[in-house]
Amino acid sequence: MSEPTRRGSIALEDAPVLSHQSLAGEQYLLRVQAPECAALARPGQFAHLGCDPLLAMRRPISILNVDPLQGWVDFLYKVVGRGTALLAQRRTGESLSLLGPIGQPFTADPARPRRLLLGGGVGMPPMIFLASQLRQERHDQTLVLLASEVPFPFRQQPSQIMVPGIPEGVIATMPLLEDLGIPARLASLQGYPGCFEGYITGLAGHWLETLDSGQRQEVEIFACGPRPMLAAVAALARQYDLPCQVSLEEFMACAVGGCAGCVVEVQTPQGPAMRRVCVDGPVFDAHAVFSA
Repeated sequence: MSEPTRRGSIALEDAPVLSHQSLAGEQYLLRVQAPECAALARPGQFAHLGCDPLLAMRRPISILNVDPLQGWVDFLYKVVGRGTALLAQRRTGESLSLLGPIGQPFTADPARPRRLLLGGGVGMPPMIFLASQLRQERHDQTLVLLASEVPFPFRQQPSQIMVPGIPEGVIATMPLLEDLGIPARLASLQGYPGCFEGYITGLAGHWLETLDSGQRQEVEIFACGPRPMLAAVAALARQYDLPCQVSLEEFMACAVGGCAGCVVEVQTPQGPAMRRVCVDGPVFDAHAVFSA
């Protein structure tokens, strides 16, 4: 393996594939050996992966989990085009080029220990990563809500962790989060057993409505998923006057701020401005991106 090349807080590494598992719904769980990225990565950041030696353009993939001691990085992704289709063919023992971690991570407010994490589809990985990091805080009270309209990329199981404010019968959870002792529930419109039948914002609103005014003042929302979902989450946060951070998904070319091909409009005190999702984000204040 070649020596990593650093660009500020971003590492360029030849990352051997340690495992690559095919999951339901054309989803894949990829683990690579990338010690520099593993040591630097924070929830909300992503890596720019070389999918195939014959494909020049990389693909941005959110980081699911890391182990800084063992040096591995996990990615959960769905095949949606040529790049990810080629990535899905990479086998254990092969190496791929990894540039990361990239972007601004989530930043939790210690004064708001009731963290509500919402992940939809391929937006689930940043929420799982964030939840695993937040659990290390003494007063953390994280609740994770995950949603998918294709089969979940894990085996749902009934949760043994009780969550006040969750509708009766909504008991399905993610095994990884359950094993970590993190309360989590699932939502879908597909009728999966134990899941909330409806949008993830409906389940989140149901939970928020059961809190008293003092408890709501302790809530901060974090979300990643399709843009319509994030707009609905921003509206929900505005309804309850809550701070909210969202991680945006966008097509990228260079992913290090040079090409400005991933810009989005955000509201600033000085008026509308264009920001690059790759390095100014991908995490933004939801109210700046989705104004009322």
